[in-house]
Amino acid sequence: MADKLAIITGASTGIGFELASIAAREGYDIIVVADEPLINAAARDFEQFGTKVEAVEADLSSIEGVDRVLDAAAGRRIDVVCANAAISKGGPFLDESVADWRRSVDTNITGTVYLLQRTLRDMVARNSGKILVTGSIAGYIPGSFNAIYNATKAFVDNFTEALRDEIKDVDGVTLTTLMPGPTDTEFFARADMLDTPVGKSESKADPAKVAQDGWDALIAGKGHIVSGLSNKLQVIGSGLLPQSVLAQMHRGMAEPDGGKE
Repeated sequence: MADKLAIITGASTGIGFELASIAAREGYDIIVVADEPLINAAARDFEQFGTKVEAVEADLSSIEGVDRVLDAAAGRRIDVVCANAAISKGGPFLDESVADWRRSVDTNITGTVYLLQRTLRDMVARNSGKILVTGSIAGYIPGSFNAIYNATKAFVDNFTEALRDEIKDVDGVTLTTLMPGPTDTEFFARADMLDTPVGKSESKADPAKVAQDGWDALIAGKGHIVSGLSNKLQVIGSGLLPQSVLAQMHRGMAEPDGGKE
């Protein structure tokens, strides 16, 4: 058994899968989590690195689901947490069901906040631990036709910045925010956004590269990392342009069938 333990949420595909692969390769025992049975197949992939892997299928939109993840640690010290799980439902907000938008809010915000509060308390108490939270450059942009998702990422980006300041005087504990842009994952299919310009785009980032950027920043103890030069420029631009202009720009990327002639 390794002497280091990492928890990675949203690990069945995409950035979370790549983060879990890195953690396992670096010698961490890992608890990998997702809200779908696919996490069990992913766990078998991680076992190739020779560390202990435990898969937990849990609803991370609920307090009970997060508690299931923490219970899986069975009292072991948690050295690293990668809070990566997030979901979205694209399209016009007025067409969304209450169940869909509430699940997004509860997964992206409530589950993330609760996981951080529970794990950070122990880390601060012992002056040791690292957390990586997947935010997004979407948090800087009003998300026309993906309004709930962008708003939840704005919360995550803002919340982690505040929390980082609160714990800045705690030795040995770091909180890093990873802020990617559009990435080549299952996100767009699951959000029903394959008929949008951003969903169709072939210029999305490689999730392995995004995950490595995040992991490197985590290990270095950096406060945040925007993955990709073009995304860094978008973040800078978001501070210069009016919010109405940014919303219109996002409409051009995320409006269903917006890319058709």
